[in-house]
Amino acid sequence: MDQPVATPKRSSAAGGWGALKSCGKHLLSSRAPLSGARAMLKANQPDGFDCPGCAWGDPAHGSSFEFCENGVKAVSWEATDKRTPPKFFAKHTVSELRGWTDYALEGEGRLTHPMRYDAGSDRYVPTTWADAFAAIGAALRALASPDQAEFYTSGRASNEAAYLYQLFARHYGTNNFPDCSNMCHEASGVALQAAIGIGKGTVLLEDFEKADAIFVVGQNPGTNHPRMLGDLRRAATRGARVVVFNPVRERGLERFADPQNTVEMLRGASAPVASHYYQPRLGGDMAAFRGIAKAVFAADDAALAAGKPSVLDRSFLAHHTEGLAAYRAVVDATTWEAIEDQSGLSRADIEVAAEVYLGADKVICTWAMGVTQHRHSVATIRELANVLFLRGHVGRPGTGLCPVRGHSNVQGDRTVGINEKPPAALLDALEAEFGFPAPRQHGHNVIAAIGAMLDGSSKAFIGLGGNFARATPDTALVAKALSSCELTVHIATKLNHSHLVPGRVAYLLPCLGRTEIDRNPQGKIQIVTVEDSMSMVHGSGGINKPASKELLSEIAIIAGMAQATVGSEKVDWAGLAEDYDRIRDLIERTIPGFTGYNVRVRRPRGFMLRNLAAERNFETATGRANFSADRLPEATEHQRAGQAPGTFVLQTFRSHDQYNTTIYGLDDRYRGVYGERRVVFAHPDDLAEIRALTGDRVDIVGTHQDGVTRVAEGFRLVPFDMPRGSLAGYYPELNVLVPLSTFGEGSDTPTSKSVMVQLRAPAAA
Repeated sequence: MDQPVATPKRSSAAGGWGALKSCGKHLLSSRAPLSGARAMLKANQPDGFDCPGCAWGDPAHGSSFEFCENGVKAVSWEATDKRTPPKFFAKHTVSELRGWTDYALEGEGRLTHPMRYDAGSDRYVPTTWADAFAAIGAALRALASPDQAEFYTSGRASNEAAYLYQLFARHYGTNNFPDCSNMCHEASGVALQAAIGIGKGTVLLEDFEKADAIFVVGQNPGTNHPRMLGDLRRAATRGARVVVFNPVRERGLERFADPQNTVEMLRGASAPVASHYYQPRLGGDMAAFRGIAKAVFAADDAALAAGKPSVLDRSFLAHHTEGLAAYRAVVDATTWEAIEDQSGLSRADIEVAAEVYLGADKVICTWAMGVTQHRHSVATIRELANVLFLRGHVGRPGTGLCPVRGHSNVQGDRTVGINEKPPAALLDALEAEFGFPAPRQHGHNVIAAIGAMLDGSSKAFIGLGGNFARATPDTALVAKALSSCELTVHIATKLNHSHLVPGRVAYLLPCLGRTEIDRNPQGKIQIVTVEDSMSMVHGSGGINKPASKELLSEIAIIAGMAQATVGSEKVDWAGLAEDYDRIRDLIERTIPGFTGYNVRVRRPRGFMLRNLAAERNFETATGRANFSADRLPEATEHQRAGQAPGTFVLQTFRSHDQYNTTIYGLDDRYRGVYGERRVVFAHPDDLAEIRALTGDRVDIVGTHQDGVTRVAEGFRLVPFDMPRGSLAGYYPELNVLVPLSTFGEGSDTPTSKSVMVQLRAPAAA
């Protein structure tokens, strides 16, 4: 029987007792609550492990507790005593398991043995590591070209694993590195590289303690980066303005009760986060910030006309930027009518936001996938940078651009070479160090890799973590792409749907988790390193007993495959897997910024990679920070949907019991949804207009005209505070509606926040 879906009480706050109860629930459900609780005390600590969840930074001063509710979920999920051994696979065919939910698959627990797919029985069967490596190496060597193989990387991989992985693939002969960043912050990297000369943010965690205003755009920290809420709340408490732009009204951005504040918990108190909360239409952030710029220029004109000082940072603009005149011209040419129509906000509201900006001496702008997953995402992020440039809010304490990354080391993976378009300097360094010719032709990102597998030009897929089949758009097409391969290999801790679309030859290789002790053959405990969103690099050493004696580290698995594929004449793979210090020595010699790596990473809190843009040294073609002069899109998908009766624009997002494609539970506490995930949120007036009731079931039908039928069946309608004409629901369930053929201009990021759809009565009704 269908369960009722409640809507949240508007007076409740994020965090608080609800977060503590959730932590307890997930520790107990792991069936290893004591080891899970013990592990949490070492999460994000100098002598412990880096949380396998988000990439939010750790404070330089340290703390006895540096974890959040979702960190507890991530650790208990990994530290569970549930197991998925060979006897599980003997009981279930792959075809049967395809019918299981993501939650049910991963709920079976940790993988314990290397497995090989047997097509005759349609089951995974046990194999040995030696046989698996030999078969994988033989299959890769049998390909007509190294460019027929795809090497996918998840953001959970350590710096050492990612470096070894790219070394293996480039020694083999390809730059095909589809990467999870292609699906999230690729637009940020592209935009920032053009704007400031580096594809990273310029902000340190300490800057949040100094900012006068923080603009939070298209992100939901309460679910995705809960520790960020503490920094935002502390900023708000000391008087900083927190200005939110988010189509959906999210609880964590309104009020937050700190579960680690004993007095506050006993009093049942909470504190506000956002001083201003604006709900633009989907894809309307660029127009909103264009409006802020227009208001700022108007204020500057008025000040100069009155004989007052300019409100712009004229010194910064003159000495450190390029393109202001062209930008001013495009702003002047943009009408307020266009800004209001595209943003969905009033001129008055935008001018209030501009007043906050003008009244602040130090401004930070943060954003996430609500900004990056549109066609015009690169232009939008350039617009955010433009606005900060106007008053010199880059390269000063308390200011800067801050893309908030998702998985814990997605930024570090790119730093150490996971890049389908590698810089020549990296390839030169690899050739000089190892003596093999590095491939120079650019490789495949995620979109290109899927296309290559579909058309047969790629025949092998190796996944270093992640859940490629569920994280990518157009679910059915991606499953077809993977299953058409000659070889599929997945390195994983738990079973997921990607493993259930095997190629002709397929292997499932279980690895150690971030929380587990990793010993080399001599008994030495090994550490790995990661890089957070603030470019801080720090060590991570597990403390839990491995889930199985059969498990190998990601590094050992990569080394084993590499040894079997390319041999050890140029690279001592076994030696590198035996001592990770040797990998860090190689990184130091071939990647800029890692001088003294093995020494510095063993200091408490690690070290910061130098960011020249944060020092106002912009490594762009002009040698300056570059304004962009992009026009607003002719129309966003939200505007197009409004012109087609019965059409909505859909965004996918996470539930609160979820991280990326990992489902920890079936609740979404802050949005008032319990016990299910097949829900779609809509404005109450839209439900009334289509004569739908709360709880009604609908099918969601994609309207993209490319000859592909896309339907998500049987979703429950839930009213929510969001712009009219928009819908929202959870991925990966709704990824079936995201067309592979629509992606960001300049980034190839899937347009998961702007999918045009219609609703219809369920086919079975």
